[in-house]
Amino acid sequence: MTESEPQRPNCRQTPQRVGLLGIYHETNTFIESATTLADFQNGYWLETSRIRDEYQGANHEISGLIEVIDGAPDMELVPIFYAMATPGGLITRDCYLALLDRMMQLLDEAGPLDACLVAPHGAGVAEGYPDMDGHWLSLLRQKLGVGVPIIGTLDPHANVSQAMIDATDGLIAYATNPHIDQKQTGIEAARLLVNTLRGEVSPVQLLVKPPVAISIEQQFTSNQPCLGLYALAQELEQRFALVSMSVLLGFPYADVHEMGSGFIVIADRNQSPAAISQAEEAASILSAFLMEHKQAFNGKKSGVQAVLRDFENHPEPVLLLDMGDNIGGGAPGDSTLILEHLETGGFSDFFICLYDPESVAQCGEAKVGADVSLFLGGKRGLKTRVEVLALYDGHFTEDAPRHGGFVHYDMGPTAVVRTMGGNTVMLTSRRTPPYSLRQLTALGLDPHSFRGIIAKGVNAPIAAYGDVCPSIVQVDTPGVTQADMTLFEYKNRRAPLFPFEESV
Repeated sequence: MTESEPQRPNCRQTPQRVGLLGIYHETNTFIESATTLADFQNGYWLETSRIRDEYQGANHEISGLIEVIDGAPDMELVPIFYAMATPGGLITRDCYLALLDRMMQLLDEAGPLDACLVAPHGAGVAEGYPDMDGHWLSLLRQKLGVGVPIIGTLDPHANVSQAMIDATDGLIAYATNPHIDQKQTGIEAARLLVNTLRGEVSPVQLLVKPPVAISIEQQFTSNQPCLGLYALAQELEQRFALVSMSVLLGFPYADVHEMGSGFIVIADRNQSPAAISQAEEAASILSAFLMEHKQAFNGKKSGVQAVLRDFENHPEPVLLLDMGDNIGGGAPGDSTLILEHLETGGFSDFFICLYDPESVAQCGEAKVGADVSLFLGGKRGLKTRVEVLALYDGHFTEDAPRHGGFVHYDMGPTAVVRTMGGNTVMLTSRRTPPYSLRQLTALGLDPHSFRGIIAKGVNAPIAAYGDVCPSIVQVDTPGVTQADMTLFEYKNRRAPLFPFEESV
């Protein structure tokens, strides 16, 4: 962070051109399979006007960015490039360089820009580029120059680096998990950019990273301990008249130096000559709070058997969150561990969705109404006979604010089956995070008809299922997104870092 103020473009009659771009991926480096160019091509690969086509009027941060710039008569939005893939393993070098090359090519074709809005995730890792977001943001800064404002949004699961901070004028993270405020965050970031271009604000940002990594299990922002942390951040933002104070929960499944939690504080040089010191004081208070309460952010980790023993004490339907197979954290979404416990324990009338293209194909060949012998899910041992209830193309839409801000979903060819134990299984051909209740209702399934719903996630599915599930239980299952981060072998993380080192 520096105290020198960059030169801003002079006011003029023609609209100021604001670029919009992003490469967005949450990378789990503990997954063996890599994320390739095909994963982005099958996800969201949007160029120029297609960005507007996809997100205008939706509930994504890009929707908010578009809305604000479109509403500013002295601004012109220039959509350039946005690519996103479902969370997964390390991005291959060839994939990242292809994304980067295409983004820079389209940036050159877009012509001169007065400012740029960016939408990185903040936890992207590519082969040879452990700080992928810091790398492409730094290249963007080099290309645009010091005097062009670069402002954007972040996912609160970002593992933020100093390079990201140095390359931008302001980054604002969503303030909810599940992420239901993405559009509002985009609006906030775009307003900051507009006010910066007009000379009304001169942002300066500070990154502080105390030696704490918050457990994924404790990252539900509507409950304690996050509730207290976010309340303090909001109070400090008002007390010190800050532009923004973002909480970075961090993404524990990336073996990078930046892994862990932190805070981004943005102050306004125009408002106070002491803006920097005020930002530092606010960050110090918030850091001290996190350090003092660090044990509360480590979670309790209840296993499958313990959860099922206590099941009768929960009002139904119960939302069971399969933390070790969290698709939103990069997991395959094919673990049958909880389903096996249900089947062998005599539990019926549960719902689970599994990524299993092979079983979908078998069901498609057998047709609706047939009895089929399937080896379900990740092929770890659940072989059972099922009745094929229905076959679908797997498309559905969501128009309400949900985690991820997605509108169009494509699960690929999809089958719904009932096991001999009386449980309903949705089988998909594409990994699909459980971010929308429409995943069930659009396919004719009534969520109230189940005693329990198993969702492959930790906090994100709460936004989708919270209205129909009076009970929510996190289940500590094994896998590449298991709740206890100390069970992973890190080679690049910071040290000391709680909970790895208790004495910090």
